[in-house]
Order: sequence, then structure tokens, then C-alpha cells
Amino acid sequence: MALTEESIGELCGVLGNKGVLTGNAAGPRYRTDPRGIGEVLPALVLRPANTDEVSRVMAICHAENQPVVVQGGMTGLVIGARPQAGEVVLSLERMNRVEKVDPEAGTMVVQAGTPLQVVQDCANAHDRFYPLDLGARGSCTIGGNLATNAGGNRVLRYGMTRNLALGLEVVLADGTVLSNLTGYLKNNTGYDLKHLFIGSEGTLGLITRATLRIFPKPRTQIVGFCAIDSFAAVVETMTHLQQSLGADLSAFEVIWCDTYTATISDVAGITPPLPTGSAFYVLTELMGSDKRHDRDKFETALQDAMQKGLISDAVVSQSDREVDNLWAVRDGMAEAMGQQQPAVGFDVSLDIPDMANLESTLRQRLADALGKVRLFIGGHLADGNLHLVAKHVGADPQPRELIESIVYGLIGEIGGSVSAEHGIGTLKRDHLPQSRTPAELAVMRNLKDMLDPKALLGRGRILPPRDHSENITPLSRNPDNEF
Repeated sequence: MALTEESIGELCGVLGNKGVLTGNAAGPRYRTDPRGIGEVLPALVLRPANTDEVSRVMAICHAENQPVVVQGGMTGLVIGARPQAGEVVLSLERMNRVEKVDPEAGTMVVQAGTPLQVVQDCANAHDRFYPLDLGARGSCTIGGNLATNAGGNRVLRYGMTRNLALGLEVVLADGTVLSNLTGYLKNNTGYDLKHLFIGSEGTLGLITRATLRIFPKPRTQIVGFCAIDSFAAVVETMTHLQQSLGADLSAFEVIWCDTYTATISDVAGITPPLPTGSAFYVLTELMGSDKRHDRDKFETALQDAMQKGLISDAVVSQSDREVDNLWAVRDGMAEAMGQQQPAVGFDVSLDIPDMANLESTLRQRLADALGKVRLFIGGHLADGNLHLVAKHVGADPQPRELIESIVYGLIGEIGGSVSAEHGIGTLKRDHLPQSRTPAELAVMRNLKDMLDPKALLGRGRILPPRDHSENITPLSRNPDNEF
């Protein structure tokens, strides 16, 4: 740790007794993430309560060359927020308020440590809707959603987190504050700097507040759960529903048969909506504004698909409780995959036509290399994002490097992305060149060196640690601490 006793005293003076944790007080939540791959005890946990405190803390750490890792809800899956040796943790858990809601303008200003479900509930209380939705909604935070550009279940209609952010407040590595929380949809005043920080995983700056888009609350929400016997029929069903429902189609999720079987058998509280035995299961959702006609429109679209021979069986929600029960099956998929440990998980994007043979090709390549394997696949088909778990049966630990080389090798062959919505962190860092060109990686490096010349923020996440013998010209610190 680079901090001196004097600088630690300064930090305590800025944050007060509640703001600094040391030793055993820095409990397990600060030491690891859901991957659970080892714990690291941080020397300090810093818990600022507002942007000014974040700025003052970063100025001290910058002066002392102290590496910092930012933490939110600790639900990430790429070992990005787990501390490394010598780092202090900066947790935004105390910055957890919704500051302003403007239903007419369709905006909400929130602090970065606010849980996603709090934002959803607050929007709902104002008869509005914040569409980002993840299985970890009760724990993940808005700052983490923005830092990883989270996707979730409704990207098809509303886009990624990037599409839901109108303005950001960010603290740079030296404590400089960039604050632009304007809620304009149209704002062509030069470079849109917020997009540098959305998806940067805390490596370029620390997001402290955001202005988010909120939408009129849908008056109808209807969910269908369908059994389908071929991948070609899955794709044709999706196209049919897009044409029939238009913008009201808010979700189209697919679960491969083995994954569905594991979900309904291994996850507590799941009520099987349909029998096993089909090749694929699809959850599709309509969110609309016409209570008189939306149900008829949705059910007619599904019936037409059944008459065309695309869907072999289906159920449609008749109440809010049934909506929740059907979504619980989709959310339970992630839990079922997690219960396969030890195993190796993936979050990839690829063109929809390339998904048709994904399972058979991967299963063959993994079996050729390893013998007996199990494979679980499912995800957000309409936006090209699939989640995948591969398991070498009987192996503990798993041959992670070999499995990753096979899976990412195939993804690279077909021009896919090694990360669709979970980010890079440290877990996928070495595979990033399969999805980014050398020129792109060089620009990323230049941005990192410009905004964080001492490489103090999220060191070694996304990009390998820089050779500190390089000569980097730092940014000059603004004496007023704000642009």
C-alpha cells in the first residue's frame, strides 16, 4: 500500500468514522465476487457519501500513487471489482439515493450506489418505468450497470444501459470532477464524454451520479412460454412476433432443452410451465398500452405461429402472478447454470444464424478434447447474446484454459464477441484481442494513459497493466476541481 499514516489520517478526516474500514471490519463482501475465486483483504475500504468526498479521496490517492478499485453491488462475473494486492477499495454503497424524479421530462437523477430495484420501484411509484432488468436487480447498482453497460432482459426494445443514460457525473483518477447531468435527448455540443465511461468498468473514471431515462409505464404485460422443436422454428417465430407485435415486443428469450431441464429440476420454487422434451423453450413478452386489444393481439400472434407449425405448445400468463412465475423460469436459468460448479461460464454475442450449430459444434469439440462434457445454453436471442456453461464431467478443478480456448476459438472463428454484457474485468482480458483489433486496443490504451496516467483505477482490468517505464504526460489538474 502506498498510503502513509498521514494520508490515512487525511482520508479519515474526509470520510469520518463510517467512511473507513480496516482489518476484519472490511468483511467478506469487499474481498471477492460471485466467481468466488479467492479472497483478497483490502488494506482499506473507503466509503464516501457524496461526490465531493469521492473527489477528495481520489486526490489523496493520486498524490500517494495509491491504486483503487471501485465497488458497487458486487454482482459482476468477470473478477473486475475484487481487490488485488496493494489496492484500496472505494465502495459507493453509501451513495444510494434517488435525488430527483421528473415524470414529465422522463428523467431521474440517481446516485451510483443505488440498487437497480430501488430505481425500478421509484419509477413505478411515479407511474413510470425504468426498463433495465437483471436477475441481480435487488443487489446490483446503477453505477455498476453503467460501468459495465449492462444489458439484461429488455435490450430488444429499450437497448443497453448506454441507451438509458442521458447524463453522468464522473470523478477522474486525480479527483477532477466531470459533471454533466443534463437530461436532454438532443445535445450535440461536441464530444459526448459520458460514453467514454459507460462500459469502461471503472478504469477511466468513477461514475458517481447519473441522469436516467424513464418511460411511461406499460398498461399491459403479457408473457408467453413456448415449446419449439427446431432452431429454425425459433428464429421464424421471433421474426413472426416482431412483425405481428412491432415495438410492443419487449423480450424474446430462448432456453436450450438441457438448460430448461436443469432449471425446473434443480432450482427451488420453479413451477414447470411446460413438460420437458422439446428442443427449445422461448419466453416472449408484450408490453403495451391498449388493455382492450393487447391480449387478443398477443394470443393471435402465438396462435398463428402454432398453426404454421412453429410452436408445438404454449402457455400465456393470465395474471401478474403468472407473469412473475414465467419470468422466474428465465431468471432461474442463471441459478441452474451456477449450480453446475465446478464449470466454466461464458457470455458471448454472435449472429443469430451462427447459433444454429453452436451447441453441436461446441459439444463435439469439447468431447474430442475432454471426453464426457455437459453444455448449458440460453439467453437473449433477439439481441444476439447467449449465456453458456461448459463442464468437463468429473473434473475438479475444471481445465479452464482448455475449455476457454475451445469456446472462444469458435467465437473468434465466426466473428463473435467474447463479452456481450458482463464486461471484461480480469477474467476475459487475455481473450479481448479476439474481439478487438490491434488498432482499437491501441486507442483504448491511449485513452487509459491520458485519463489515468498513473494507472491507479482498476489496474489490470480490461487491459494488461502498463509498463510504468513509459513516459506518459498526465492531465493537468483543474484547480477548481471541475470542468
